Amino acid sequence: METKLKNNYQTHSHYLKIECMTPIEYRNQGENLRIHYSFADGLFGKMMVASTQKGICSLVVAENEEIAVDGLKKKYPKASIEEKEESIHQNVGLFFTGDWSLITPIKLHVKGTDFQLKVWEALLTIPFGELVNYGDIARQINHPKAYRAVGSAIGDNPVFFLIPCHRVIQASGEYGNYYWGTPLKTTIIKWESARMDQ
Repeated sequence: METKLKNNYQTHSHYLKIECMTPIEYRNQGENLRIHYSFADGLFGKMMVASTQKGICSLVVAENEEIAVDGLKKKYPKASIEEKEESIHQNVGLFFTGDWSLITPIKLHVKGTDFQLKVWEALLTIPFGELVNYGDIARQINHPKAYRAVGSAIGDNPVFFLIPCHRVIQASGEYGNYYWGTPLKTTIIKWESARMDQ
């Protein structure tokens, strides 16, 4: 069981590919985008997942559904937004199970600067259950002195857990800040560690 489980987990980059929104989609605040969202109860609380015609554009912790939807609308004010569960939303839920063998590749359709995209792509390469620090990511993207900017890009991560920003900690070993709160970050890190120990 132990060998099978550990081999089953790979880096998120094995399952996820980032596609940046076009300059027109970015500038026009989502105009001509059709976004569907749905809610699901997961291991770490209620989540809202949203997708465009091209892939997942948002995954957030949604303790308050109304606030979560309002946040999506503010981010894409000109998009057509509707509550509707898509099959890709169900595929996202598989990341929170003990068997990743059922996951089919997912595209993340997100908007961000070139620097942010480099950081998010680097995060996808952090193995399940492992931790790195901000300096590690800065060096990986060839900006060794930009660890503060790396921290800002991580804080702007639009896709909870799938882009695993929770695996980045301070060089001191402290878990540090997390958009969804340090207690949740601690919970996720401990959950991943426990999965690897099984």
